[in-house]
Amino acid sequence: MGSQGRLQSFMDRHGRQGGASQRRLTLPRLPGDEAGALLVFRRPAAPPDRRGERMDNLAEILELGDAANPPQERMIQILSEACRLFATRGFEGASMRDIAAECGISKATLYHYFPDKDAIVRPLVLGTTKAIYGHVSTRIDPGSPPVEQLRQFMVETATFFERYRWAWIAAASVFWNDPQARRRKQRLEWRDRYEALLRDILRDAIAQGEVRQLDVSLAGRLVLSTLNWLPRWYDPAGPLSAAEIAEQFHGMIVQGFSPPSSPRPDRG
Repeated sequence: MGSQGRLQSFMDRHGRQGGASQRRLTLPRLPGDEAGALLVFRRPAAPPDRRGERMDNLAEILELGDAANPPQERMIQILSEACRLFATRGFEGASMRDIAAECGISKATLYHYFPDKDAIVRPLVLGTTKAIYGHVSTRIDPGSPPVEQLRQFMVETATFFERYRWAWIAAASVFWNDPQARRRKQRLEWRDRYEALLRDILRDAIAQGEVRQLDVSLAGRLVLSTLNWLPRWYDPAGPLSAAEIAEQFHGMIVQGFSPPSSPRPDRG
């Protein structure tokens, strides 16, 4: 497949049909950029297609540039394709050559934006860790009963995973690999905030008698373990959305597997 074909393949994946509008964008031509300078991106109508991740989604969660210097479309394209490759092949299994090929650009063009794979994955790890806390914490109703807040926590986490699936898998696979202590400390701070939010909900549920006395740390690990593997096995084309799966997980965790009227089995 030539570079133009790969570029069209990228646009087909990230711009779905079905009420999609089109927007023409002129990109600067750089040395070795065989794909050409004029691109047409199809923007899907709301709600977003469950089967794939829109290219502009990453710009919403990653700290790339600022209002005066917003990230370039090409940069978002590179990050989007790199996420998918890192998630499906592993960080070590995807080369800069692979990323350039998927984007329909030359390696020289890719190196203009990112000097190496570490520079690509770095904003992904911090960005997704920070973004999931922001997404979940702002969507929990503090006036709801704690068990309902737990449902909201689980559903919103699953919704985030569904929308940023490749980015989350890629970031999770290299979370501990950054040798720079300051960046690692930043990631851990945001992760700890997210996990503390869950533990606070569980403590409130115990205090208000909505769940029995239990080890909050272990209960939190159970909930997180249930959710954290979801992006890897979840099928966007399946019968249930990620949020619907999280709803069922919540019922299983809170109510258990036994029918409501069934006595607890005798362990003796």
